[in-house]
Amino acid sequence: MKTDMTKGNITNHLAKFALPLILGNIFQLTYNAVDSIIVGRFVGDAAQATIGTANPIMNIAVFFIVGICTGTSVLMSEYFGAKDYDKLRKEIGTAISVGILFTGVLSIICMLLSRQFLILINTPDEILDMATHYLQIVFGGLLFTFLYNVYAGTMRSIGDARTPIYFVAFSALLNVFFDLLFVVYYKLGVHGAAIGTILSEMISAILCVVYVHIKMPMISLKWKDLRIDKKLLKDTVNYSWSTGMQKITLNVGKVLIQAFVNDLGVASIAAFNAVNRVDDFVFQPQQSIASAMTTFVAQNRGAKKPERIRKSFLTGMLMETAYWIIIGTIVWIFSEKIMYLFVGDTTTEVARLGIIYLRTMAFFYLLPGMTNGLQGYMRGWGKMNICLASTFVQITGRVVAAAILIPKFAVAGISYSCLVGWICMLSFEIPFYLRLRKREYQVLDRNRKGSASL
Repeated sequence: MKTDMTKGNITNHLAKFALPLILGNIFQLTYNAVDSIIVGRFVGDAAQATIGTANPIMNIAVFFIVGICTGTSVLMSEYFGAKDYDKLRKEIGTAISVGILFTGVLSIICMLLSRQFLILINTPDEILDMATHYLQIVFGGLLFTFLYNVYAGTMRSIGDARTPIYFVAFSALLNVFFDLLFVVYYKLGVHGAAIGTILSEMISAILCVVYVHIKMPMISLKWKDLRIDKKLLKDTVNYSWSTGMQKITLNVGKVLIQAFVNDLGVASIAAFNAVNRVDDFVFQPQQSIASAMTTFVAQNRGAKKPERIRKSFLTGMLMETAYWIIIGTIVWIFSEKIMYLFVGDTTTEVARLGIIYLRTMAFFYLLPGMTNGLQGYMRGWGKMNICLASTFVQITGRVVAAAILIPKFAVAGISYSCLVGWICMLSFEIPFYLRLRKREYQVLDRNRKGSASL
């Protein structure tokens, strides 16, 4: 079901697009959350720490792929908004062809270097082997991660954020089943969790591809369409590389912070893994609102409708603020119950550290909402390099602060370092946003008037 965002109520478009994205991303996040909960409850703290240590490294590869798909979907949204459907199909073919080749190479490299990556971040010896095997299994399935994300991004580029939910929801339920089967019944530990995740992602990707082929002829490709269009390749690489590098920058920073946490011992690693899963759930709706802004801005930029773009920014930022009020309150009130999900006993050191972190972060969650809103808006304008630079500023400030604060305040120091990073990011982004409004709107207004005079 495609949606043309160049006409109609702006708030309704953003809300209807963001809500399915939120639900879909929450289902997507249950992969790691279910792994953490089941492994933590049925295997133990060492296994929980294994997943916590491996996840930041895994996320560098996974979110690089997600970033590539996000960048290409901005181009697709622009072509869809401009009603240039031939160019849209060529862009889809180029993105998939390049992405498959790149993901295959990335998968092999990551599998070969998994142990070296873990050694670099000071992974404790007692969990090094488990973490290595966990990563190698997950990296072996990166192609399925790419296929799902590129097809889901393609559907979202034409305004259909709902359909991908069905596939990922079904896949998330399968992941629960596979984790219970492999971790609890067959007692395969973290290896079973990795196998369950890969099988679930494979099914999600296959369902997505089959559905598009049968039900969405506008974006369905035949074998002959899977080729690289040289004219589109440069823009495709520029957009996808910038957003991919942005994701890498963010997750490399998380790996560095994980290295600081690893020096604190297994209890702190396990606590950090648990609260990271909570952070992921909190941040995804903020990022989904930003993604809705990106698609909306890109479509209306293609249609040369600057006034709708102006209004969408204020609407999106108000949605981000309202969400923070709700989620911050929930995290503060239910922090103990949230930690109970992961450890089963709120009197342990792992639970105590996690509760302190969550109650601090409940106040800070507004700032990533603001940064996500600004980035979503600028991505819609095609300003990928600004988004990349601001992420670099944010993660640099966060890592420097973490190096100072974590040794002094343990897990609580992580939340303070996040605050420092977000303040740095906003300080960088706001001046660019103000310049963007002044310059780009003037260009778009002139183009629109020129087209009208013809």
